[in-house]
Amino acid sequence: MKIPILRACGFAFLVFLFSNPVAIGADSDRDRAWDILQANVNERSVEKRVQAIRVVGLLPGNRRAQKLAEKAAADEKPEVRAAAATALGQLHGKSSVAILRIMLTDNEPSVVLAAASALIPSKDPAAYEVYYQFLTGEKKTGNGMIADQMKMLKDPKQLAKIGIEQGIGFIPYAGIGLEAFQALRTDDVSPVRAAAAKMLASDPDPQSGEALVKETSDKSWLVKTAALEAIARRGDPQLLDGIVPAMMDDNTSVRCTAAAAVIRLTDLASSKKPVNAVN
Repeated sequence: MKIPILRACGFAFLVFLFSNPVAIGADSDRDRAWDILQANVNERSVEKRVQAIRVVGLLPGNRRAQKLAEKAAADEKPEVRAAAATALGQLHGKSSVAILRIMLTDNEPSVVLAAASALIPSKDPAAYEVYYQFLTGEKKTGNGMIADQMKMLKDPKQLAKIGIEQGIGFIPYAGIGLEAFQALRTDDVSPVRAAAAKMLASDPDPQSGEALVKETSDKSWLVKTAALEAIARRGDPQLLDGIVPAMMDDNTSVRCTAAAAVIRLTDLASSKKPVNAVN
């Protein structure tokens, strides 16, 4: 009696197997895909771990991906922690914000910067504090980076190291083109500060607006351009007088950005429209 039953079970399994080849194939491919990611996450190679964690950010809402990113946030290598911060920002998990805020106290500035960037979409004040410090080299409030990290902001060589690590992503905006790329190759400090200026565009704190106006007189055209763009995006007419002199700058990018900012702020002032940042 057992043999017919076994035959019946086997037949039923074969029917299921051949009637659902797509589903079974999909499951197999999915399992293999996870095996690939997991294998690289566990690699001794830092580069391979970074690559695996970086793409985990493409899986928002996936609990397994969230766990991988959270674990990588405590990796011994700062490159992996920075990749984890970026991934956590993309995953939008319930625990992401809390972990990213902890990462703002990391002893590696590159990790702090990655965590701050991940928190910017939620307009987290702690993230703005980080970018304020990168731009000015000073604290805005009693919070922020620890003493050793602040020392780094005063050290051009250390700041340049971050510029090299982060690469072309720190160029304020693509429209500058080749000139900006050449600037990145010859000056690795300014791109970091320029990116910080850009991030402060949406910071509602008036102190950040004042800092941006001050940086329109920076020695680097890249920083000046980024600060002016940020001021235009803030849409605060009270900053208008402080940027008018920049229209006389020797650099074309600075002059044009200043002109656009002046036009925008003048229009806002005359129309008395509510301040809304440019999207």
